[in-house]
Amino acid sequence: MLLFFHLLHVILWQSQYLLDIYTMKQLDRIDRKILQTLQNDGRISNVDLAKAVHLSATPCLERVRRLEKDGYIEGYQARLNPKLLNQAFTAFVTVDLDRTTTDVFTEFAKQVRALSEISECHMVGGGFDYLLKVRTADMESFRQFLGERLSTLPLVSQTRTYFVIEEILSTTCLDLHD
Repeated sequence: MLLFFHLLHVILWQSQYLLDIYTMKQLDRIDRKILQTLQNDGRISNVDLAKAVHLSATPCLERVRRLEKDGYIEGYQARLNPKLLNQAFTAFVTVDLDRTTTDVFTEFAKQVRALSEISECHMVGGGFDYLLKVRTADMESFRQFLGERLSTLPLVSQTRTYFVIEEILSTTCLDLHD
């Protein structure tokens, strides 16, 4: 049964991937340049963006609004410094659930969203069910989070932790080349 759910997840992911590839082909060079520029500098003015993509301001703004409406641009946000905000300790945690059914997946997702220390949660196929990215102030606060919050969730059967020694690359930018 577990294999069935993992295969179903992979098939659905691949279908979405193929749809995304088809949709991406519908973007022209200027759309890609707008997206590339905005993901590197989300605070750029429309006038400066228009100059960067060789358009006048009005058509550039119309394209940005279309890209927002069509869901290519999901939002704008500031990138914060975790060290200055006392969240410099990073760990990746693998989670095994005690059962793998649709209702358990739904309930686990709900529980994870309530834990503010978790900055990313991915359902994966392979040797475990989920991969979490966790940020805390230090090892002590991580230990408290793991022992008192994550490991006590009723659906969790096992966790394994991998501590980040050095962050080499961290970006939200997507590769938009053809």
